[in-house]
Amino acid sequence: MFKRSDLEKQVSKIPNKVLWCKNCTMSNQRPRIIFDENGICSACKYYEYKKTIDWKTRESELVELLDLHRSKDNSWDVIVPSSGGKDSAYVAHELKYKYKMNPLLVTWSPLEYTDIGFKNFNMLNDAGFTCIKASPNGKLQKKLARLCFEEFGDAFHVFVLGQIYYPIHMAIKFGIKLIFYGENGELEYAGDPGSKDRPSTDLIKDDKWLNGYLKGTTFDSLMEYGVENKEYLNKGDLDLADTKFYKPPSKAEMISANVSKIYYYNYFKNWNPQENFYYASEKTGFLPNPERTEGTYSKYASLDDKMDGMHYYMRYIKFGLGRCIEDAAHEIREGHISREEGIALINKYEGEFPQKYFQDFLNYLEIKQEHFWDVVDCWRAKHLWEKKGNKWQLKNQIK
Repeated sequence: MFKRSDLEKQVSKIPNKVLWCKNCTMSNQRPRIIFDENGICSACKYYEYKKTIDWKTRESELVELLDLHRSKDNSWDVIVPSSGGKDSAYVAHELKYKYKMNPLLVTWSPLEYTDIGFKNFNMLNDAGFTCIKASPNGKLQKKLARLCFEEFGDAFHVFVLGQIYYPIHMAIKFGIKLIFYGENGELEYAGDPGSKDRPSTDLIKDDKWLNGYLKGTTFDSLMEYGVENKEYLNKGDLDLADTKFYKPPSKAEMISANVSKIYYYNYFKNWNPQENFYYASEKTGFLPNPERTEGTYSKYASLDDKMDGMHYYMRYIKFGLGRCIEDAAHEIREGHISREEGIALINKYEGEFPQKYFQDFLNYLEIKQEHFWDVVDCWRAKHLWEKKGNKWQLKNQIK
């Protein structure tokens, strides 16, 4: 039986008693979520708060910020981290064609592109954008993906680290002081609501960005653990220059380059993933999947990476929350479906195993099925799961 470490700090902070939001389909098992005295989650509270925002004033704030950074010689003046997905396509296209900025798109390559993901990435290039794409050391990244799968319960986390930090490194390299991400996920998808009135995150002051990004363990600490405890990692891996982009720049580098903040487009615009999809489809040719994404009912989410489905499946294992619950919760808040309709979709699709790219996942991590299931089972929280016969079941189903 595989025994994991305690490097993943989020799981120890999850309450043992499961509660479900009375408005949407989210539970209190999501890290950093807050429920009020009426049983309403922080994402639903934020959605109601958005109705009070003067979006014309917010857009004026956006224009003022863009004018402050707008180049006078048509050089790049804003970085947009981009996967080729619908959200980054929407942000980049508006910044360039509506607000007349000169965005440089920065992409940290997926662990393994899907066909539709690579096609969408190329179509965004063809829509009139320059994109710098990093293809990290593949041998090292496969080892790191396995390490993150075993010790974080999430192989995808190694991609997340590069996706977050690489654009900041590129901003410093090219002297671009404005970085625009799409949404602040803590607000839109039920996390800590404390930043609802802030357009940006201060990279100098915010420890979560510098200390392991929410998992609570820095990359260096993860690597040191891996070198000491895993036969597939060695001291030479720790010393590789290729590890640079999995870590944030130093505070001294960011201060010297005056690159200290990342901005969120959803502060300035009323964020709606479905509307982003329609916009990207019309303006950049963004294509949805021909079939729904495993684990949910939508066709336009989690398209880029063959490993993405396993990321949501492992979140389902760790927290009892997969992709379908998140999709349904968001659409309930937007008024696209009722809570009853959302629960029906969850009962049909939530927790579906991502079979389509399962063998690709095993091959990428260079592991056998037996080891895969050993790792999966070690991440099942006792207060969430019980085994009946040979089958695992969640103890608390949404009602």
